[in-house]
Amino acid sequence: MKVNDCPLCKSDGGKLVFRNPQLRIIQADEPGFPAFYRVVWNRHVAEWSDLLPAERETCMNVVVTVERILRSELQPCKINLASLGNAVPHLHWHVVARFEWDSHYPASVWGAPKRASAADKLALVASRCLNVNRLIAIKTAP
Repeated sequence: MKVNDCPLCKSDGGKLVFRNPQLRIIQADEPGFPAFYRVVWNRHVAEWSDLLPAERETCMNVVVTVERILRSELQPCKINLASLGNAVPHLHWHVVARFEWDSHYPASVWGAPKRASAADKLALVASRCLNVNRLIAIKTAP
């Protein structure tokens, strides 16, 4: 994929929570998953190994920070981490808080739903993500 065609080069890719010269953190617009975040490397690279060692360390430290905040603020039963890039070959990490009641659990968020969405629980998680976003911005800033 050329840089001019890359959706993560053209836009933030979701609600911007934090940005610095190297990367950004967005809250993804994934229906049914309000606690779905992405850590996106700003420079267009496709693979983890395209980063220098110090850049990989920086990126993974931010992924861990997002995971820790999601765990402390939302108490999910699991955090899913993924860096696929098959559809969008621009380096990004998915950091997704999962709950036993979510529509797809224990399957992947990209799989078929196992049950109906729990609107009341989703609304509660979405409201708590306002504080998650605030904490991400504070804890990732220099």
